[in-house]
Amino acid sequence: MAPNPERAPFAPPSIAPMLAVPGPLPVHDEEWAFEAKWDGARCVLTSAGDGTVQLTSRAGNDITVTYPELRALGGILRGRGVVLDGEVVVLDALGRPDFGLLQRRMGVVNARHATRLAQQTPVQFVVFDVMFLDGRSLLASSYRERRQVLSGLGLAGPHWSTPGYVHGHGARTWETVVREGLEGVVAKRLASPYTPGARSPNWRKTKRVETLDVVIGGWTRRRGAAGDVPGAVLVGVDTPAGLRYAGSVGSGMSERELAELAAYLAVIARPTSPFTDPVRVTDAHWVEPRLVAEVTASEWTVAGRLRHPVWQRLRPDLTRLD
Repeated sequence: MAPNPERAPFAPPSIAPMLAVPGPLPVHDEEWAFEAKWDGARCVLTSAGDGTVQLTSRAGNDITVTYPELRALGGILRGRGVVLDGEVVVLDALGRPDFGLLQRRMGVVNARHATRLAQQTPVQFVVFDVMFLDGRSLLASSYRERRQVLSGLGLAGPHWSTPGYVHGHGARTWETVVREGLEGVVAKRLASPYTPGARSPNWRKTKRVETLDVVIGGWTRRRGAAGDVPGAVLVGVDTPAGLRYAGSVGSGMSERELAELAAYLAVIARPTSPFTDPVRVTDAHWVEPRLVAEVTASEWTVAGRLRHPVWQRLRPDLTRLD
């Protein structure tokens, strides 16, 4: 029987999103599907088929007001009780997700403000799974079956899309993602069920990272530590105008490296910032910009800051002039 367009026949349940585990791409990839990893905010869309939608964040918060341009999906889904999984993204001029732009939209709870922002910086809801449809739970169905159901919904519009996946060919998919500057790849086992709220090995995420050398220009104390023990270093990159601030790096340092850094930083202390631009960091301690470090990061933000930087090592073989 066809869904009733006037009335919601089913009340869909609340379903927490399934999560991927970090790791390398599967070696034997014929049992896997590969999707681009979208750099945005996870979102579960629920519709009772009455012309409205509810958007829920990964943390379980109601974010419906935040993205008013997605309300029109309620009309598309009228008469269908459905729960969809996807990612809310903002695309840049080249069609790539830009998390920095999305941050302008996140956390907005005022409806008028959200509407203005929707006109200035519209979002796209990238749908990649369906967990419930017309009174039937699809949680036990395989990924392949769920994707067939999702494709049948025909969700393509001004603010939503349903990108396809690649069966096998993980290495080729990775090459495409790197070439197009996307965040990474998510591998999903074709036979896997949907496990709500769980981080499952049936889904694997592999992120693209950039390795680069940066110059240390300052540091901040480790919270709660006695003495001058650094918790993070303030780093920059050389430009024709001087040393431009690129962010704070605190992840990835061992206790031995922190002790070694503390000894170096004490010797090259200076009273003023070596960066050409303002650094809005409390309790900053400045140093002469002589030490070079190797870090990894997922990308550069629009503001020129490193996103998700992780310390790799000090580079005593390099100086700022190298």
